[in-house]
Amino acid sequence: MPAFSRTDYKVGVTQLSGVELRMAADPTQLSIVRAVAADIAMRQDFDLDSIEDLKLAVDETCSTLITMAADDAVLSCHFAVDGKGAVRVAAKIAGKSAAGPDEGSFGWRVLTALVDSVETRVEETEGFVVHIGLVKSSAGAVDA
Repeated sequence: MPAFSRTDYKVGVTQLSGVELRMAADPTQLSIVRAVAADIAMRQDFDLDSIEDLKLAVDETCSTLITMAADDAVLSCHFAVDGKGAVRVAAKIAGKSAAGPDEGSFGWRVLTALVDSVETRVEETEGFVVHIGLVKSSAGAVDA
């Protein structure tokens, strides 16, 4: 069987449905989410600044959701790469209330500065589910 070339691998990553992590809503778990975000960005040839921006944005997203979590909530974070090579992150958690993230907070401002777009919503189905989605494109590719 022939080995995969870097180009073949990138095509494969783009066509995958993504990676999903589910974990306790505990700040000690954030390093796992950051590591996955960095790995996906590196595989998409993001430059170092863009990799760090994505890691910080994912950390802020998950930290925000953890502060809103209901007792014994599970944090879910789904990563996917779109056809243009941008990383899409969708995170959600069962929340304590119908209130979404404070969009006037310092953390929210940092989050919106780090990524191309951020969306949030709260679903009311058997309680409250708070969602935050973000998209990060690479500012430039790493030269091989």
